[in-house]
Amino acid sequence: MKKLITYFCALLFTVFAASCMSKPSATAPSENNSDITGKTWQLTELNGKPIQLKNPKAVPHFMLNTSTMRYEGHGGCNGVGGTFEIKPEVMRIKFNQGMSTMIACDDLETERAFTQALLSADNYSVNGNTLTLNKARMAPLAKFTLK
Repeated sequence: MKKLITYFCALLFTVFAASCMSKPSATAPSENNSDITGKTWQLTELNGKPIQLKNPKAVPHFMLNTSTMRYEGHGGCNGVGGTFEIKPEVMRIKFNQGMSTMIACDDLETERAFTQALLSADNYSVNGNTLTLNKARMAPLAKFTLK
């Protein structure tokens, strides 16, 4: 009987010790760093062509804030922002029409194309430090790099 109690206590201790061990979280970010939120993404290409800016200091960029579910950024001339919806597990995204200032500048055409790419995108892909916004299975609308 003493042996049985000893084995039972050893088994109970083993189960208890195993349950205290930390396990990797199923929701931990993946190794390929595909989480695009909370980072500043700087525009590099529109519709497959590198951007050509008259003012290279005002590169269009944006950031996704998951605490408010809003995007904010700069189109090169004007501030842009609005709400967004994201499903990272299937790499789907939707930018909703938001606000924008209305200042004219030399790169207004690039800004309009940047804003249109955001509003048209319905999915994205990440390859290293490059984010690509896409619509359906068409060619990429815009490419970004981490700022």
